[in-house]
Amino acid sequence: MLVAAAVCPCPPLLVPDVAAGAAPELDDARRACTDALGALAASRPDLLVVIGPAGPAGRGTHPEGAAGGFREFGVDLEVRLGRDRGERDGRPLPPSLAVGAWLLARTGWGDAPVEGLGVGEPLETARCTETGRELARRADRVALLVMGDGSACRTLKAPGYLDERAAAFDAEAARALGDADPEALAALDEALAYELKAAGRAPWQVLAGAAEGAGLAGRLLYEDAPYGVGYLVATWS
Repeated sequence: MLVAAAVCPCPPLLVPDVAAGAAPELDDARRACTDALGALAASRPDLLVVIGPAGPAGRGTHPEGAAGGFREFGVDLEVRLGRDRGERDGRPLPPSLAVGAWLLARTGWGDAPVEGLGVGEPLETARCTETGRELARRADRVALLVMGDGSACRTLKAPGYLDERAAAFDAEAARALGDADPEALAALDEALAYELKAAGRAPWQVLAGAAEGAGLAGRLLYEDAPYGVGYLVATWS
């Protein structure tokens, strides 16, 4: 059963070593993520699953101890998902899960076993919600760390250029996340999300499936669009 969730953005720029001189611009987002992970720890889960968008090579499950890093972003920094199991083989974590692993290490996570799940950005809503239901059945007390960004079209300099629909999409996602509203999350338009480059849509809808019937309350901790990308932080508990 799902007992808690934290929703965080997943840009590698969240890692100060990657952001370098621009690191202070995301200090507020980092503080909100730290608070969100504190809510996860307080839920005393039996299992934590980190979910994030992934390309074809990174999709599917990643075991505890799986490694990732940020060399493709010019930084020689390795992270591991939860506790290091001593295994040095296996697929690398996709960037979204590597950011999640960095957040967990930064906050000293050691409260429960950790697994990762890379989700394809085009995954249909029905498959997302069914995946979430399956995750919620994995243990008596399941917690999720859900990594994902909103639209990437909020300004002229955004990665996807300016799209007038982006602000409204992000506002609806923020409302659904802040209210812990699984139905509203599941109702986000997957085609529109794809057009707006909202990589968080699929992971959020996995959360929607996991939270069905859980009766969780939500709280929005952060909402902004630095670099023209919607970043949201929320807790469900």
